[in-house]
Amino acid sequence: MTMQRSTFARSSETISRLGFGAMGLTGMFGKQDDAAMIRSILYALENGINFIDTARVYGRSEEIIGKALKEWSGAKPFIATKAAASSIPHALPGAGFHFPMDVQHAYPQGSIRASVEQSLREMDIEVIDLIQLHQYWPHWDSVDYWMEELLRLKEEGKVNFIGVSLPDHRHDHAISLVRAGVIDSVQTIINIFDSVALDCLVPICQENNVAVIARVILDEGGLTGFLKEDTVIGEADYRYNYFDCQPRQVYLDKIERLRQYVPVYASSLTELAIKFVLQHPGVTVAISSMQVLEYAAENIAAAGKEPLPDDVFELIKIRERWIRHFYHARRHL
Repeated sequence: MTMQRSTFARSSETISRLGFGAMGLTGMFGKQDDAAMIRSILYALENGINFIDTARVYGRSEEIIGKALKEWSGAKPFIATKAAASSIPHALPGAGFHFPMDVQHAYPQGSIRASVEQSLREMDIEVIDLIQLHQYWPHWDSVDYWMEELLRLKEEGKVNFIGVSLPDHRHDHAISLVRAGVIDSVQTIINIFDSVALDCLVPICQENNVAVIARVILDEGGLTGFLKEDTVIGEADYRYNYFDCQPRQVYLDKIERLRQYVPVYASSLTELAIKFVLQHPGVTVAISSMQVLEYAAENIAAAGKEPLPDDVFELIKIRERWIRHFYHARRHL
């Protein structure tokens, strides 16, 4: 089994095309003790993963990564994190992520630097490979202090690369920023159900040598087939009511359609979903929550399998596309 590799943007950095998504280290998908989560990180590193994506707002995620790095004796992995955005009281939840707010509220002057310095301390590292804004909205481009702050951190050697993480499914938000040539990466949602980024954003990133980080590649676990009619998801779980923004059976029926491709083109739904996202050469790295060792093993094995036939990939991309916005809807149920 060989881990696929890619080159990160305008650099000679070689990274694994499957990355360790570290939001799960917060316990958002179920509690685990530190030792178990550290074992999962080390397992991933031992088996070819060298890209870790976290965020300042992911609870103790950075701290746990720092502990794992202390135990790791191999080559330093590529560490990506996200600067913490401030929030303002609002009558409707989701401000900054599902509808915009001004950059002065999200990232007041000095806040990006403060977040980076805190991340460096939490992980006990000297440099962050990639710092991303956890929120970005196109109208921010008319204000320049936040970009100057990112560029200054890069000049000072505290970060090697800068990028943005798009708040939700609106992939086109980053196109003008990508074409401006000032960022090194864009993180966005790409999966079997939502592959719209492959139509426009990803090719434009390729043209401009900007890395693409695909997230939610398993649709919060839904594409693994774990969800059943009677599956109970607790209120403390990040996915609480995510699959119930409409009758759950609608989601289950969509998953059932995908079973026609298993086992002919993949041994499991998880493998199908991972192979689908990795099929497009413009996807630099796809991140998946691997805080559970069993998940890490399954995901890494899937990433090492042969690709889908091109015609099957195109068929799935067109036939199984299902655009919806559960992140926004679930907050208002």
